[in-house]
Amino acid sequence: MEGLGATQVVEIEILQDLSATSRCDEGFLQIRRLLCQNRRADGTTSRHYRVDVVDRPFLDAVAVLVYRWRGDQVEVLTRQNLRPAAYFRRGKETTLPDPQHHLRVEEIVAGLLEPSDKGEQGLRQRAALEVEEEAGIKVDASEIQLLGSPFFAVPGVLSEKIYITAVDATGKAQAAATGDGSPLEEGSELRWRPIREVLKACRTGATPDAKTEIAISRFLAMS
Repeated sequence: MEGLGATQVVEIEILQDLSATSRCDEGFLQIRRLLCQNRRADGTTSRHYRVDVVDRPFLDAVAVLVYRWRGDQVEVLTRQNLRPAAYFRRGKETTLPDPQHHLRVEEIVAGLLEPSDKGEQGLRQRAALEVEEEAGIKVDASEIQLLGSPFFAVPGVLSEKIYITAVDATGKAQAAATGDGSPLEEGSELRWRPIREVLKACRTGATPDAKTEIAISRFLAMS
């Protein structure tokens, strides 16, 4: 399926590293650098230690497994997205060799929950909005299925939890995805693939996205 943007992105170029001149509490991600100690039940405490905690402006996110039935087979919709953090692993030493460049990462539809998204209904509404924006498919909030409890992606550093949902898009029209206008959506590619093919790709590392694997695993377990 045709992606967003007229030409294919082949590289992300760093124009300037702003790390040394930026505060840790500004920008899209905010890093809190804390001095902590453990307080024990007997009243004693541990030695002091430093902790970095990363917060987003909007704390949590929702991911949506968009699926459809083709005969007796389930297909799922994935997006190939530019992912700078994964891409900039290039040239860094890793425990095991990583032959991939990770310019794009295949994953399911997802987006940040906003302060106006209140309760379960707000979660469903945000999921439906993300499906329309990222996949070009209109669904009603009532059609969003919740796939269990939210999970931490990196609990040692990142405070965000991800809520996993699903929606049946069988028979629904699919228009061109509008996206949010970000350069990171240039060349994003949508494609439908058999659900177990995507799950296999997650487990072999071809699709190294945890939320996609968790969503598919939960969906299959609950089906």
